[in-house]
Amino acid sequence: MANITTFEIGYCTHLGCMALRGSAMRTCKFPSRAYLLEVGERRWLWDTGYASHFEHYTASGIFRLYRQVTPVYFSPQQALLEQLRSLGLNTGDIEAVIISHFHADHIAGLRDFSSLKMICSGEGWQQTRELRGFAALKRAFVPGLIPEGFESALQFVEAFPQQSLPAALAPFQQGYVLPGSGGEIVIVPLPGHAAGHLGAFVLTDAGWTLLASDAAWSPLNYQQLRGPSRLANLIMDNPRSYYDTLGALNQLYLGGAAEIRLCHEGDL
Repeated sequence: MANITTFEIGYCTHLGCMALRGSAMRTCKFPSRAYLLEVGERRWLWDTGYASHFEHYTASGIFRLYRQVTPVYFSPQQALLEQLRSLGLNTGDIEAVIISHFHADHIAGLRDFSSLKMICSGEGWQQTRELRGFAALKRAFVPGLIPEGFESALQFVEAFPQQSLPAALAPFQQGYVLPGSGGEIVIVPLPGHAAGHLGAFVLTDAGWTLLASDAAWSPLNYQQLRGPSRLANLIMDNPRSYYDTLGALNQLYLGGAAEIRLCHEGDL
């Protein structure tokens, strides 16, 4: 069965009421998480979290607003590459980086893994790749974080074989099998939060886990169907699709057949 190792790679702060409607108007910490996925001797990364590259590419110009609106706290020792090295792993031990979406807090470390294959939604990349200036900022995309030669390393999930999911994981019915995972990692679209936003069902010894990325910021979002502040709609790719996805997570939660993990679940 697959194994999931979770890393916390810096965190940002903003008001809790922005992430969960009706929550207190206090500043909360939202960790940025990445995952190491292992099936036998094969390994993949799910996102990268923050990195020093984020500080560099948001130090001036319009992207400086990003770190002013959402303060980020990160030290070089927290970098995903450093945490992997502490486990005795290097980039040569990893097959690819799977990108859930192109918000800066998920791709800030891509330059540390530029020799690897990159896996993402083709639709998401096509909608993001040309964004610059304010249009990019509005979508939380910092173009400088994309390494040179990125497109030559890309693989799109839409080209992967599709596989039906167990009925217990309803309303999710099928997804894209990660090549080499033996069907133990199945990538699924979770639309709304960002263009081409992805999650993954991972079959572990404890059962199925859904890496839900940013489909919610708090478990209460999907447990109680309480979305974020309406102001959050301004940065969403598609608010209607976001709430459809939230409803799907609610059904999955009530079914009890999968653990749901969120990237930014914090001290809300």
